[in-house]
Amino acid sequence: MGLDMYAYAAAKANEEWGTGSQREIAYWRKHPNLHGWMEQLWHSRNTNPAADPMFNGVELELTWEDLEQLEEDIKNERLPSTSGFFFGDNSDDYYRTQDLEFIKQARAELFSGLKVFYNSSW
Repeated sequence: MGLDMYAYAAAKANEEWGTGSQREIAYWRKHPNLHGWMEQLWHSRNTNPAADPMFNGVELELTWEDLEQLEEDIKNERLPSTSGFFFGDNSDDYYRTQDLEFIKQARAELFSGLKVFYNSSW
């Protein structure tokens, strides 16, 4: 058990989804601070936290602006310190290069007209 985190690109919500419509663009295993950053973003958008209080298995759409902020926070070492029973230790340094590559890939997916999502399971 542990924190598994995914980012994927998919067709726009109003288009028909078929087999293979989602394409994984990143996978992380136990990167708690990135997960905490995503959770903070989700809380900032969640208008009814009582209806869905736990950020686990939640699909979070990432916008161009979100990626801009994430890149800035990674480069300036501002991911929030996050802990949890299954989350593991701070792995920001270990994943820094992969995080920045994910942002580059996610921007390319958005530019091509797809949407980018984050999801996790722990």
